[in-house]
Amino acid sequence: MFVAGLTGGIGSGKSAVARLIQEQGIVAVDADQVARDLVAPGEPALAQIAERFGADILQPDGALDRAGLRQIVFATPEARLWLEALLHPLIRQRILASLQEATSAYSLLVSPLLLETDQHRLVDYVVVVDVPEETQLQRTIERDQNSTDQVRRIMAAQMDRQARLARADSIIDNSGNLQSLRAATLQLHKTLLQRAQDARDS
Repeated sequence: MFVAGLTGGIGSGKSAVARLIQEQGIVAVDADQVARDLVAPGEPALAQIAERFGADILQPDGALDRAGLRQIVFATPEARLWLEALLHPLIRQRILASLQEATSAYSLLVSPLLLETDQHRLVDYVVVVDVPEETQLQRTIERDQNSTDQVRRIMAAQMDRQARLARADSIIDNSGNLQSLRAATLQLHKTLLQRAQDARDS
């Protein structure tokens, strides 16, 4: 199975590109969704997080207080490293299982940390969705109602924009409107279909 990896900084529009590709009948595995599933009530990882950070990290219904945890891990590097060491291997296992079950012409792994973790080893081709950093900042503040400082901390924890672009096999510029994003994504889909076909033929 040919696997394309889709990544980009926060607020770049990865989800919009992923949706457009899914509309073409392609299976997309979302690493963020996998991570959310792993910390759902009843999951062993959630119990370990509560043990480490205290019961206050849980909401009254037993779900994880994601905003509270985000504040802790972006303010404390040691806490972020601990959380990554717990979750990244589990996320990788579930992603791998989901990709192996896919039956579309190729599959898509959508991950904000594709290049920062070993998830890039699961893909054959890297697509980066790119926008200027000021656009990232604006879009994320509007979408998540986060403070400028918090968004900047999240951006700082991700790979530098130029380093990310240097690792890309294809780049989608999402600084325009939805129509231009759709056109670029459909062109990418054609490229990936051809790559998948070439991989099967070789």
